[in-house]
Amino acid sequence: MQNKIVVSDIEREFIDLYKGNRSMLEAKTSAPVNEVRKSGIRDFERLGIPGKKDEYYKNTPLQSIFRNGYRKYIEQKKVEFNLAHVFHCDIPTLDTHMVLLVNGFFDKKNGDFLKELPSGIIIGSLAAASHEYPELFEMHYGKYASHKDGLVALNSAFAQDGVFLYVPEGSVYKKPIQIVNLVMAKEDIMVQHRNMIIVEKNAEAGVIICDHAMTPYKFLTNSVTEIYIAENASFDYVRVQNEHNNAAQFSHIFVNQEANSNMTSNIMTLHGGVVRNNVNVLLNGEGAENNSYGLYLADREQHVDNYTYIDHAKPNCFSNQLYKGVLDDSATGAFNGRILVRKDSQKTHAYQANNNILLTDDAKMNTKPQLEIYADDVKCSHGATVGQLDGEALFYMRTRGIPEKEARLIMMFAFAHEVIGNVKTEALLKRIDDLVEKRLKGELSPCDNCAMKCY
Repeated sequence: MQNKIVVSDIEREFIDLYKGNRSMLEAKTSAPVNEVRKSGIRDFERLGIPGKKDEYYKNTPLQSIFRNGYRKYIEQKKVEFNLAHVFHCDIPTLDTHMVLLVNGFFDKKNGDFLKELPSGIIIGSLAAASHEYPELFEMHYGKYASHKDGLVALNSAFAQDGVFLYVPEGSVYKKPIQIVNLVMAKEDIMVQHRNMIIVEKNAEAGVIICDHAMTPYKFLTNSVTEIYIAENASFDYVRVQNEHNNAAQFSHIFVNQEANSNMTSNIMTLHGGVVRNNVNVLLNGEGAENNSYGLYLADREQHVDNYTYIDHAKPNCFSNQLYKGVLDDSATGAFNGRILVRKDSQKTHAYQANNNILLTDDAKMNTKPQLEIYADDVKCSHGATVGQLDGEALFYMRTRGIPEKEARLIMMFAFAHEVIGNVKTEALLKRIDDLVEKRLKGELSPCDNCAMKCY
């Protein structure tokens, strides 16, 4: 992705921080993780932080974001809070198994650092799991996340903890696993955590990830999630990003799907100062299916950037992408979606669409859907739209007695619901519907569920 030679001062700061704390970084994790750690810092020294000339990040000013002087925690800091009083990420009619990350570390309030759920499913701390299950980490850790991106290499160098989820062969776990990422401190901090999810043959599971910034400081999150979905397995991924305007989040998701596997992902960006989502999917076995959905709502000077890459490496695979955005005020957005169909990947079906509504003249959207096809027996399409609300439809609704403000809201909600409607769990779908409706009305604060009321 990059071919960098000159090391900037902020990059030198990361390199020196690593070299000065290498033994402490390696102490918590096992050998497979630390081998990836070593290659991560080598690749980061070579690549650095992507700059303006990097095609994949040209719409997001990384250098200025990383220069904000964030404190980098090498050790887990003690954060005292009452979960019931401070945070409430609850869907009353949805029964989930919840785990909590605080500033990138598996929190002691979870109880055991590794826990076995029904059907033999294992959930817990990535650091603890790296020692308990070294053979799984040898097979999977760092095998899917690409160091072609300097930010991924940076995460590999510094990540110490995160969430580990293992779903054994044949297990079907209908109860969603809810991962709550809390960032909270009394200073500006940077967080780098790592998640690894393994879904074995004929297994089925799902996760709901909730991202929240709990105090009004500047936060930078650079996270990596590796997901392996084995033959005939099924996995459902839902993410709700709801942070404040001082938060910047860079999320890198790498998915490897084997034959006849199925994955559906829904990424809902409701709030955040700067958000960049990278979704990389390798369809590595015949009959694999991937459905990726994204919804982003931005106002004021918020910025949301989505990058997707679907690699059809085998024949007879299916992928579908639908990303939609509503941008208000001076918000900016970007979508860069790439589909690669390799030479022998015949009978591929691949579809991609990006649709956007701009509510003001100052809102801006850059969109770049791409198809790269090297096989001849395929069905593929891609397209993008950037525009305003349909004036004729708005006029029609007003002639039927609907006030303009309400008519605009109805149209925006209908536009967004095409994405939301793909959430498979009914209770969660209703909850996201409610959050999106409040967001479009301007009623949803990123701290609605925070008792501290600090923002």
